[in-house]
Amino acid sequence: MPRIVDVARRAGVSTATVSRALNGKPVRPELLAAVTAAAAELGYTPDRTARSLRRRSSDVVALVLPDVENPFFTAVARGVEDVAQAHGVSVVLCNTDDDAAKEARYLAVAQDENMAGVVIAAASGRPALAPLLARDRAVVAVDRAVADDVDLVTFDNVALGRAATQGLLARGFRRIACVTGPAATSTAVERAQGWRDALADAGLPAPDGLLVRSDFRVAGAHDAAVALLDREPRPDAVVATNNLGGVGVLRALAERGVPVAASARAAGEVSAGAAEGAGSGDVAGCGVAIVGDLPFATSSTDGVLLVPLDPRDLGAAAARMLMERIRGLDVPARRVVQRVAAPA
Repeated sequence: MPRIVDVARRAGVSTATVSRALNGKPVRPELLAAVTAAAAELGYTPDRTARSLRRRSSDVVALVLPDVENPFFTAVARGVEDVAQAHGVSVVLCNTDDDAAKEARYLAVAQDENMAGVVIAAASGRPALAPLLARDRAVVAVDRAVADDVDLVTFDNVALGRAATQGLLARGFRRIACVTGPAATSTAVERAQGWRDALADAGLPAPDGLLVRSDFRVAGAHDAAVALLDREPRPDAVVATNNLGGVGVLRALAERGVPVAASARAAGEVSAGAAEGAGSGDVAGCGVAIVGDLPFATSSTDGVLLVPLDPRDLGAAAARMLMERIRGLDVPARRVVQRVAAPA
């Protein structure tokens, strides 16, 4: 018996598009024609029982996050819960550890338990959403984009990477490196692109050797920063594209005895002082810009340039979009981009 995924494959569209087309929801004419033709060729008939699942679903939603220990995602969760509770909906928190297999198991549970919807910060750009979408479940992606045709609320990540880099340029730094996350994560790719764009705008190179990817966690970013500090010539500043990455960078600098410099001039003064035997270290200081707020346990941010984020508001926006979908909003997939604040 043909399935909705077979129709989607034959038509060259997503399962969500097939669902909308066969349920009379608005899609582009050419996509409707492709879906209708594929369904006819395969002899596919929509499951009318599945179409009513949303109305019979429980008042529970799943929140699927990659790292609940990261204060960024803790704040996202708080924003989601605030809105869900106001709508009489309970939230089940699922931590994936950025593991696609673990994520797929949680999504299967959301389907099996007939949850009303899912908010997901995906482990990769292609999470296993097809079964949920085939049953007309409400799904909203938060922070990280996915390939599926679903609602998304995110930051302007290119602008964030650009703002962090421009802040360092304004402080006089020129050889600026970037520590970012995995290539499979949209936020990591987009913020690194912002770094490249800012350097290009300033007429400066962005060599591949100054871009290091880690796992968006403290240990990975620490190792990435150590590798950068061993480069010759060493970068005079580093952009960390997330909060825990910033902690890792700061730890690496502290271990190497490299002070954080608030400006290129200050970095030079540290180096000159050390050469005269009057400084506290034996190397020049290093500028640091971090996208996101540092965890409260971080001891000092002196000299660090921070590009602030509001993850709680991000989570609340995602939850509001999900509640609208659960209550029957029938419009094409939406993309909401949160504003970027000025560096501090």
